[in-house]
Amino acid sequence: MTETVYIGGVEGGATHSKLVICDRDGKVVASAKGPGTNHWMVGIPEVAKRIDTMTRDAKAQALIPEQHRLSAMGLCLSGAEQDATNRELENYLKAHYPDVAERYMVGSDTVGSIATASNVGGMVIISGTGSNTLLRNPDGSTYGCGGWGHMIGDEGGAWWISKKAIKTVFDHQDNFARSKLCVERVWELIQAHFGIKTRLDLLDHCYAKFCKPTYSGLCSKLAKCALEENEPLCRKFFEEAGQMLARSVCALSPRISPALISQCGEVDIVCVGSVWLSWELLEPGFTRELENAKFKYDLKLLKLTNTMALGAAYLAADTFDLELPRDYSKNYEVFYGHRAVLNGNGTNGSANGGSNGTTKVNGATNKSSNGSSNGTNVTATNGTNGK
Repeated sequence: MTETVYIGGVEGGATHSKLVICDRDGKVVASAKGPGTNHWMVGIPEVAKRIDTMTRDAKAQALIPEQHRLSAMGLCLSGAEQDATNRELENYLKAHYPDVAERYMVGSDTVGSIATASNVGGMVIISGTGSNTLLRNPDGSTYGCGGWGHMIGDEGGAWWISKKAIKTVFDHQDNFARSKLCVERVWELIQAHFGIKTRLDLLDHCYAKFCKPTYSGLCSKLAKCALEENEPLCRKFFEEAGQMLARSVCALSPRISPALISQCGEVDIVCVGSVWLSWELLEPGFTRELENAKFKYDLKLLKLTNTMALGAAYLAADTFDLELPRDYSKNYEVFYGHRAVLNGNGTNGSANGGSNGTTKVNGATNKSSNGSSNGTNVTATNGTNGK
């Protein structure tokens, strides 16, 4: 008797993870949550143990016997960018936890995000605590920009925004680089967030007791102040962050395959991470950078509405030629569209027939890709806690 086919997928973050199990009809029959599965942070043995624990929990939910191995498992994990360590994880799972799955597809969380929205390809911009941008073409080739961590970059992420705020205040008070905008409100936010009175008090949080999530958490207070108080300097930080995120898209533009455009007609960009909750603040800088760079392709920004673990399961099914029905349109919402600038003039799809090269679909009257007129509003007022 042929065993029932089940395919698993894992969305593996640095702080938390999620696993799903799909049946052969594409239905999610069980899911489980667990702690972070970045092998750079906890090691391969611990990652494998956590995957096994989540799998056991999910199998129990779906009444699948523990000894029944999943037909395939997709692992899209934070930090899984190197083939050598990915193979090491796969081999460790097979050797120490043989009941988890028959075979594995191991890749990065960025690839999994794209696969959740499309099997053709596209881009993903992650902007949480850090930032990273990845392009995947229809032939499977991938190209990245950023993702090097806060010691090198992370432009446009929550840590970068927080650091920019602190640096601006310090430089102004040192008379090293005077800010044209008042820094007093930002300094008050810094003092309140870290519980300090002087700049010297902050050094402990920057060095001896540095905690990246705590440091990045200042970003949420800056976002709230920008939205609720319309504070000019706070708004400036987010405009510059939007500019950096768009610049990473432009940096990958030469790598975009003609096949991607011919199959999709545009570039779909999946936006992941809590900084995107403040799209209203990012938008001016993001659109300005695209226009200044004369970005030559139409693009849409997408917000995932289902877990990226589904994308991991899709990749596993496709890698091993297993049938897994799916409806990508149920996994995302479009919240912004941009028209390419042609001969110096863009044409948008808004009702007023403007010509600024952008189409806004977050509650304006412009039409989104599904023809609706109310758009999708993903702007939040709770700021951007680091992911």
